[in-house]
Amino acid sequence: MRIPTRPLALGLLAVAFSALILARAQAGGSHYFPPVADPVVKEECGSCHLAFAPSMLPASSWQRMMGNLKNHFGDDASLDPALAAKITEYLVNNAADTAGRRYSDKLLRGVSAMNAPLRITELPKWVKEHRKVPDWEWKHKDVRTKANCAACHTDAERGYYED
Repeated sequence: MRIPTRPLALGLLAVAFSALILARAQAGGSHYFPPVADPVVKEECGSCHLAFAPSMLPASSWQRMMGNLKNHFGDDASLDPALAAKITEYLVNNAADTAGRRYSDKLLRGVSAMNAPLRITELPKWVKEHRKVPDWEWKHKDVRTKANCAACHTDAERGYYED
């Protein structure tokens, strides 16, 4: 009796493909950073820009940034001290070198947590990933700044930064 190999091979291929897709969905892929889940953080940080995933920077960067909101990249983003403390706690607890480590290892490779930049756009991995983007694209009216991830990464708010 001959066993049909074609249906078996197609079935195995389908199972393997499904496993690959499921694994990517669970892990998020190498360009996935869990988005901000706290509604207060999302509202306060997201009212001016994309509420960046805490796992994109180490805790020391978030602490330095939140400690100088009066000069937040040229703007005064001052908050009530209790609110600032709550946001800082969330960012630090989910930072790249704490709970977010699973997602941030590649992004922070070669970066000392104590000397990490405040800007995600200054991380070596970010620079490498975006080196081929021409200067004129950063100046486009729909982009305007390297921090406007959602201009090119349409699923950035959901944590996906694939092209």
